[in-house]
Amino acid sequence: MDSPIAQAQNRLLTPGGLATGDLERVFSQLMGPSIDAADLYFQHSRSESWTLEEGIVKDGSHSIEQGVGVRAISGEKTGFAYSDEIVLPQLLEASKAARAIAQDGRGAGQPLALGNTRQLYPAIDPVESLPNPDKIALLREVDAYARSRDPRITQVIVSIAATIDTVLIAASDGTLAADVRPLVRLNVQVIAEANGRREQGYAGGGGRYGYRELIENGRALAFADEAVRQALVNLDSVDAPAGQMTVVLGPGWPGVLLHEAIGHGLEGDFNRKGSSAFAGRLGQRVAAPGVTVVDDGTLPGRRGSLSVDDEGTPTNCTVLIEDGILKGYMQDKLNARLMGMAPTGNGRRESFTALPMPRMTNTYMRSGSHDPEEIIRSVKKGLYAPNFGGGQVDITNGKFVFSASEAYLIEDGKITAPVKGATLIGSGPDVLTRVSMIGNDMKLDEGVGVCGKDGQSVPVGVGQPTLKIDAMTVGGTAA
Repeated sequence: MDSPIAQAQNRLLTPGGLATGDLERVFSQLMGPSIDAADLYFQHSRSESWTLEEGIVKDGSHSIEQGVGVRAISGEKTGFAYSDEIVLPQLLEASKAARAIAQDGRGAGQPLALGNTRQLYPAIDPVESLPNPDKIALLREVDAYARSRDPRITQVIVSIAATIDTVLIAASDGTLAADVRPLVRLNVQVIAEANGRREQGYAGGGGRYGYRELIENGRALAFADEAVRQALVNLDSVDAPAGQMTVVLGPGWPGVLLHEAIGHGLEGDFNRKGSSAFAGRLGQRVAAPGVTVVDDGTLPGRRGSLSVDDEGTPTNCTVLIEDGILKGYMQDKLNARLMGMAPTGNGRRESFTALPMPRMTNTYMRSGSHDPEEIIRSVKKGLYAPNFGGGQVDITNGKFVFSASEAYLIEDGKITAPVKGATLIGSGPDVLTRVSMIGNDMKLDEGVGVCGKDGQSVPVGVGQPTLKIDAMTVGGTAA
């Protein structure tokens, strides 16, 4: 198998008759006396998706997209242009447009040099990792299995998707980096009906590998089991109570609350501009003792991981909060330079048509020392929330509203009745100070996270151990 740089050159440069020497020619036109930095982002993306509904393949798509984004930076100003034609004339034209924010002049960037980049996932095309008939057979197998689990399951939707992103990044600081990024995902959604009531359950997962790794060891059928379990639990649920109460968050996917309510507030751009609730608080206590939060883009095969970010910077495990003290922010090159800090490998963009900005990769809270059962036993009356649906957050103050897709009452130290309609309302910075017990069971999500920011979506990972939050506002539907 060719290396990522060889694959990137073959897919992105060779078809248009380009070589790395041509990129240096582009930089000689792009740079000028008032240009601080510039970069080129080449991307070739191939994607597919298949959906089975009511036993019928109702949706199948395949797409190929490619192009190059050209960026020039002067102070806080950015000039940006892109083209879906990767040929020298278009590159030179785009570079003229991008540097139009600066005065005329000539300069040159540093000579391009390929860095040694660790590979966190195989440089494969997951679209080709399973024959099409086998993909349809997989969908049908999961559909039939989910229906067979319980007669109350009346509707099943199963989907799979795969993408291969090939990127090549060249920058005026001499960066030359390439990455081949596979990504697969499987989703199972079911509807259960009984006594005139309908409830749904959802499960899924994926990562940076091929389809076969996604379905080995019965993982696809395990997703179906989980979706059915959730739907049947919700059929028996009662209305959620409302008011201030102790809340215990389950491990894994509930880390999405951490991602939204806290993670976005620790991205460099919001802190440079002073709009984050965490701006100017480095070195200060922002969370209860024992709370350590990291953003780690280096986890092999994880959905949110990247060998290099979209500016060619190797990803890192960045400690954001350590034992309750704010230690750092997630940075791209632009915000790091303007804040006098080092880039952390968090410069991300949705595609070549978009500008990079500080974004999360895999963000999670590290384990504590408490057994999860001990945490539940410590609660006389409260709510246990092991699964979440959607949510909203205001990063200027960290205030959030999250809906729990699965939740239970805690009564006298035991998990009892499932409840529906529970929403968690609060402020991320405030919730961090109310964490009183941290489980020893840190778990990452199964690989379904998608993060939105300024209209751009990127794949991410979340995680956390079981957490006890002493007081939190719960919105419920109980009279």
